[in-house]
Amino acid sequence: MPLVLSGKKFRKDLETYRCLAIRTPLEGGSETRLLRRLKAAGYKTQILSVRGFGDPETFLVKLHGIRPPHLGHQNVGRNAALGEVQQVMPQAHELLTEDKPVVLWLIEGQVLSNSELLSLCDLSERDQKLKFVVEMGGSRKLEWQSMRNFIN
Repeated sequence: MPLVLSGKKFRKDLETYRCLAIRTPLEGGSETRLLRRLKAAGYKTQILSVRGFGDPETFLVKLHGIRPPHLGHQNVGRNAALGEVQQVMPQAHELLTEDKPVVLWLIEGQVLSNSELLSLCDLSERDQKLKFVVEMGGSRKLEWQSMRNFIN
């Protein structure tokens, strides 16, 4: 348990690899301890679910458009059959405005394809402040590895 309590090895691996695949015990608790250790070390953190991401890079760091759900009978002549597009700010935009390093903790990462996981790795390599921890399922003990090693 000292590994979880200090978090130094986890933080060192996160700074080295920038994108980690992690498996946590299903009863929980260890991930919040690691998040607290990262915040104490000066990181800004945010937890997000990856369901509904679409393209991870666009969703996280680029201005993108979404269409609201269709709610039944609407005036087709006003906005065409698809509805109007609403512009949405990137999810990580507010976090990246300061000079602090940012860790995005992504839950339910097992639903992402290998190409989406690789795009997260590429994004973390391009932006030096941005790092990812992706939960890839449960395990009996806390374990993590580089995302590129996990994919291969």
